[in-house]
Amino acid sequence: MGNGTSRLYSALTKTLNSSAASQYLESPDPEHLEPIDPKELLEECRAVLHTRPPRFQRDFVDLRTDGPSSHPLIRVMQWNILAQALGEGKDNFAQCPLEALKWEERKCLILEEILAYQPDILCLQEVDHYFDTFQPLLSRLGYQGTFFPKPWSPCLDVEHNNGPDGCALFFLQNRFKLLHSANIRLTAMRLKTNQVAIAQTLECTESGRQLCIAVTHLKARTGWEQLRSAQGCDLLRNLQNITQGAKIPLIVCGDFNAEPTEEVYKHFASSSLNLSSAYKLLSADGQSEPPYTTWKIRTSGECRHTLDYIWYSKHALSVRSALDLLTEEQIGPNRLPSFHYPSDHLSLVCDFSFNEDPDALL
Repeated sequence: MGNGTSRLYSALTKTLNSSAASQYLESPDPEHLEPIDPKELLEECRAVLHTRPPRFQRDFVDLRTDGPSSHPLIRVMQWNILAQALGEGKDNFAQCPLEALKWEERKCLILEEILAYQPDILCLQEVDHYFDTFQPLLSRLGYQGTFFPKPWSPCLDVEHNNGPDGCALFFLQNRFKLLHSANIRLTAMRLKTNQVAIAQTLECTESGRQLCIAVTHLKARTGWEQLRSAQGCDLLRNLQNITQGAKIPLIVCGDFNAEPTEEVYKHFASSSLNLSSAYKLLSADGQSEPPYTTWKIRTSGECRHTLDYIWYSKHALSVRSALDLLTEEQIGPNRLPSFHYPSDHLSLVCDFSFNEDPDALL
């Protein structure tokens, strides 16, 4: 390796030596970190992963129904990346070798996915290596990040954990200016729950238009449908206020842990915020969600569900393209995660543009 690549390798492999508590309570100052060329970092990730199979090819599907937009495209990525502590200690992936979950390589697979698509806005769930991996590296790529951990993260029950998992939101500082940020602890029946959201109002530097972006991760597992419904209603109430009654265009990314048949999905689909689910546009009729966004085999059995969504203000924004999902053949018989793919959830990526007439929001 040359000197430049060696510095990148050092940045990629270094972890903070402080305790888990200080790792998630204190962030390095990004002004003291040297910028990284994303192409060089991508090459470095691939060098670390040279013994693994190459990443699968996924193509963007053109969803434009009219001509090119005069507004620059905004690429948004939604992804539950799988908390390291949960992957190794609690999730019981029956067909995934422990070797495939090694953090030193798995983090490179996660970074490779992010770098391959270069989102302008990145929404992540199950982040338990924010301060020692994602914040230092992504800040050097030009992102500004925010992290909000769960109050009682299950990661803390795992020996040798790296602190709590939570939601993280990143945006490119050369494309957006932060106007307002809110960390939201979701409630249900007026009681605070263990699930959280981040909502930020951004101003696009090219157009001056405003955009609210939110990320969340709702309660998991069967039997908690009513709690998820209540959490979703609480998030919608908060977003109603933040967007000034839907005057500010909105994108909501998240692992809702809910199929489209659940009440929480129906609340978002019928909200006064005029939201639509972007990935429905990949279906033949434009009305059906993908057959799956997560597919795994646990000791309790095989789980194939649609749980992850990108919601958007359908009158203010247009979906110009969306990243197609991995096929069943690509995923393979042992499902996810694997040596090929670092998470049990697929990343969702969409290109958005503002509609030409800002007054056509409602």
